[in-house]
Amino acid sequence: MTRSAKRAVVLLSGGMDSCVCAALAARDYTAAALHVSYGQRTEDRERQSFLAICRRLNIHDTLLVRNEALRAIGGSALTDESIAVPTGDPAAHTPGQEIPVTYVPFRNAHFLAVAVSWAEVLGADKVYIGAVEQDSSGYPDCRPAYYEAFNQVIKAGTKEGTIEIATPLIRLRKAEIVRLGLELGAPFDLTWSCYSRQDQACGLCDSCVLRLRAFAAAGAIDPIPYATMNQTV
Repeated sequence: MTRSAKRAVVLLSGGMDSCVCAALAARDYTAAALHVSYGQRTEDRERQSFLAICRRLNIHDTLLVRNEALRAIGGSALTDESIAVPTGDPAAHTPGQEIPVTYVPFRNAHFLAVAVSWAEVLGADKVYIGAVEQDSSGYPDCRPAYYEAFNQVIKAGTKEGTIEIATPLIRLRKAEIVRLGLELGAPFDLTWSCYSRQDQACGLCDSCVLRLRAFAAAGAIDPIPYATMNQTV
């Protein structure tokens, strides 16, 4: 794979969307990958996916950091064990219009702050993040207006003011993201999206439901293991 001399930082959680973003960044830039652990239920499994994806995509510059604030603050089913991760029948469940309890308050601002700081040090002019507004759980920090505003903060608050957040997936449907990933050769087999389990994906949380539906709509089989053994959604 031939890379541009220009640099980009990609926020890589280890999930499906961020993996496709990483494949795009690695195609078009000399990419550096950042992973933030924040005390989420599946942090060990997500870190494993991050490292494996970087190896597969030949991304050599990596940074793993830990954010202690988000778990200490709580307020999310992903960081507070006393709040149950919502589940439902994957054949019938549709994520509601209200912001779900899996929303981690203002999480992406924490992640972007680290990514922009690193981009300044590396001389990178792009920060990729796999935010998706369509077919999503409705998190407020995945909306286009959020990133437009954040780009203005970066312009005002960095030395050169030239770093830009790139959200190439934000207006795509999940099935379109799957198709794009397949075209790019994104290693979906290494990714992890489940909110609650680390051995096999539960197949019941919003993240699993959305992912399974996306693969089905794209006419593809999701290559990761599911406890439900059911990929018809």
